Amino acid sequence: MTPHSPFTDQPLLQVQGLSKAYGTRVGCADVSFDLFPGEVLGIVGESGSGKSTLLTAIAGHHAPDRGQLTYDGRDVLAMGETDRRRLMRTEWAFVHQNPRDGLRMGVSAGGNIGERLMAVGARHYGHIRSMATDWMGRVEISADRIDDRPSAFSGGMQQRLQLARNLVTAPRLVLMDEPTGGLDVSVQARLLDLLRGLVRDLGLSVIIVTHDLAVVRLLADRLMVMKSGRVVEQGLTDQVLDDPQHAYTQLLVSSVLQV
Repeated sequence: MTPHSPFTDQPLLQVQGLSKAYGTRVGCADVSFDLFPGEVLGIVGESGSGKSTLLTAIAGHHAPDRGQLTYDGRDVLAMGETDRRRLMRTEWAFVHQNPRDGLRMGVSAGGNIGERLMAVGARHYGHIRSMATDWMGRVEISADRIDDRPSAFSGGMQQRLQLARNLVTAPRLVLMDEPTGGLDVSVQARLLDLLRGLVRDLGLSVIIVTHDLAVVRLLADRLMVMKSGRVVEQGLTDQVLDDPQHAYTQLLVSSVLQV
């Protein structure tokens, strides 16, 4: 797959005034941002800040109450269900915090990767298996595990397999919800290093939601801080983390607020 070029003045994704409420509880409110090709946007905040609600609204898991979502010049919210599902199978990908939510546990590791290839039209068994083998190597899983089911893998291996399943078709936009959550520190470090390399090599556009500032420090070009469903600060990642302007961001950075 050819890496996507990050050199363009046109946003790949435009989010304008996106809002989602659950009865009287605000999920996210009036969120707006642009994401450019090859850019990684990190979204941080404590539990209940609205960051995951925003991500799932963008992904189409929950319909927003209002706002606009434009991808590569297309109105995503105006798409029919079939077109939206096709978009998620081809140009978009979603990496879940729990890999069991993003894998078919009763299907082999190679089969999990192959399903994504088949969704974009691949039919040659030899080619599919070859691609699956190659991608298992890229995510540091031994090729001799290709016929094993994910249930036989450790949590870290399952997460790396989920990455391979999602990235094998070189999607243009990847949405990640706490991809290192629940993993041991050493496993997190290995996964983060792998993620950084894949994002760079494939030129991916990524929105990553996390509570871990070390994750966004390592991966994100820009950072958006959310509190009570609203964006309270955004800017270049190093700028926001090294010189936070909003009191809430200052608490996050100083670790006074547990997230």
